[in-house]
Amino acid sequence: MSKLENPILMAVIGAAQGLRGEVRVKTFTEDPLGLGDYGVLYSADGRKFEILEIRDGKTVAIVRFRGINDRNAAEVLNGTELFVDRDALPDDDLDEDEFYYADLEGLEVYDAENNHYGAVTAVYDFGAGDLLELKGPGKRPVLIPFSEAAVLEIDLEGGRLLVDPIAAGLKDDGEEKPYGNAGGKPRPNNGR
Repeated sequence: MSKLENPILMAVIGAAQGLRGEVRVKTFTEDPLGLGDYGVLYSADGRKFEILEIRDGKTVAIVRFRGINDRNAAEVLNGTELFVDRDALPDDDLDEDEFYYADLEGLEVYDAENNHYGAVTAVYDFGAGDLLELKGPGKRPVLIPFSEAAVLEIDLEGGRLLVDPIAAGLKDDGEEKPYGNAGGKPRPNNGR
């Protein structure tokens, strides 16, 4: 059992596939079959997972791990998250303007007027675009869009993120927006 210094979520094990211990795995790698390139994967509790076979399963990868030889053993793994240490991710393959989302966590967030909005605590994708979670001292976490309009500059070496607070939804632009189409209060729909 081994705990990782800086764990990066790479995949989540899903349902068992067949009778030989294979499982369906949702990967967070660019190429789902590339999951096997990262070596040994670890669960949150420190268990090691070594990939013996991996193949394409349309929307997931079908994986067989060492020591998982039947359907019963595979079913127990459903929902297990698999991690690698940040150091296992190859930085040489990245272009100059590329980075890992995990590298954004901890960056301090400022606007052009040097107002501080907290630090990035997580990156989420709920299906409609990436979101950054910001948390400041004594403040509740807020989500901002991770878009070119909202995030103007990323300085990994300086540990800073420059945002447009209006595009990010951190400040109101001062224009009052009407409620509904007519600008008044909502009208009941009379059961329609």
